[in-house]
Amino acid sequence: MIGILRAEKEWQRAGAYSVRIQGMNRQHHISLREEFDDHDGDGTRYIVILDDEYPVATARFYELNPKCVMLGRVVVLPEYRNQGLGNRLLKEAEEWIRELGYTQIDVDSRTVATGFYEKNGFQLVGDKVEKSGCFECIRMRKNI
Repeated sequence: MIGILRAEKEWQRAGAYSVRIQGMNRQHHISLREEFDDHDGDGTRYIVILDDEYPVATARFYELNPKCVMLGRVVVLPEYRNQGLGNRLLKEAEEWIRELGYTQIDVDSRTVATGFYEKNGFQLVGDKVEKSGCFECIRMRKNI
């Protein structure tokens, strides 16, 4: 059974970290140091999707300014892709972000994922592509 969790305790955040290690560190050969940055920890909020208590997808967000958050580290394990879990992550994140009083969400999307974010209401902010680790990314935004 698929469930969704707002990971507010350390043991819950471990689920988010587990998905990121499997989905990014191992799959894309991204070092732990690159995958886990200064935004991981207190003040950052995590969402985890569980399949019978096994973490299979995650996202995080943190404040950029009093009106805007940065959404990122959106990861769905390969065997769970194309089942709508990414959409569920974004929907839950947006709901939580709105509850916290923010009105804008930014994301640095991988260029290959812009269509996914566009389908979820995000728009490109300019056309500047930047390298982020091994990925090319572009800023997108959604006003909520």
